[in-house]
Amino acid sequence: MAAPRVAVVGAGVVGLSTALCVADAFPACAITVLAQRFTPGTTSDVAAGMLIPHRAPETPIHVQKRWFKETFTYLFAISNSTAASEAGIHLVSGWQVFKNPPGEELPFWSDIVLGFRSMSEAELQKFPQHRYGQAFTTLKCDCPPYLLWMEKRLKAKGVQLHTRKVANLWELHSEYDIVVNCAGIGARQLVGDQQLIPVRGQVLKVHAPWVKNFVRDGDGLTYIYPGINSVTLGGTREKESWSLSPDPSTTKAIFGRCCSLEPSLRAARDVEVKVGLRPSRASVRLQREAWSHEGAKLLVVHNYGHGSGGFSMHWGTAKEATQLVGECIAALQGSSSRAKL
Repeated sequence: MAAPRVAVVGAGVVGLSTALCVADAFPACAITVLAQRFTPGTTSDVAAGMLIPHRAPETPIHVQKRWFKETFTYLFAISNSTAASEAGIHLVSGWQVFKNPPGEELPFWSDIVLGFRSMSEAELQKFPQHRYGQAFTTLKCDCPPYLLWMEKRLKAKGVQLHTRKVANLWELHSEYDIVVNCAGIGARQLVGDQQLIPVRGQVLKVHAPWVKNFVRDGDGLTYIYPGINSVTLGGTREKESWSLSPDPSTTKAIFGRCCSLEPSLRAARDVEVKVGLRPSRASVRLQREAWSHEGAKLLVVHNYGHGSGGFSMHWGTAKEATQLVGECIAALQGSSSRAKL
């Protein structure tokens, strides 16, 4: 049979990493990434890109742990290579602090990040409003450079990148054999998934080069994540809000909360406000389907619904989606062989 034609819909961190994983595993495939927006216009461009997992309530912990470990291992290797600067990936150390000690003693990811330990009394003096904390080193992706780096690698492998609004996946059935749905919040309309809801996130990007360590309040709402060129201050988690307009009162509240954790931020300059809609679901949808209509067929793989965890598990879920693409290719080859008989 001819080389399978594969379309990946979506060009955020999940779409590009899935396309890259498929291209690595199946170099004979003709792969195209289709998206209405590429960087810097994706939801992933707004994300802080910190590898600190957020639990998906209906995904088994051992699965989330595998996805995170695979992602951490992959990015750690890049951070130790000559590509680290261009890819925007670096190690960052810091603290997660709590007003009251958390119910679980150790998060499921504590043995994957580096040097995880409880904070000392001396360290806690930096955060007088908090009674307990955890110190560790993790990875951070500066999102626009990372997406550009993946685009560059895809082009080098012969993958086509096309700006196109896909109204429904079935419209692609005459052009492609397999469609991989990495549309993020767009999947709600694309495949009618009412379980998928937006969780609005508003963040500030500020110039504060003296801030070297991350700080995250244990509730996950207030965080300070230093990157290569800016520091990300957050944040919000507004369920079922579709607004992409920055809210000035929210900006003021975020800045105030972050300054209470790190008072030196009051001297930060060049405040830029960003808003993104996290594609949230009780569990990530990783699934293979075979669609047919009036004799025509389309094989579909879904990989969306990562919520706040896109960067923390993107490579792990890309690898799993690639296995599903492999199953689709085997099914195509099987049907091709039967047709010849």
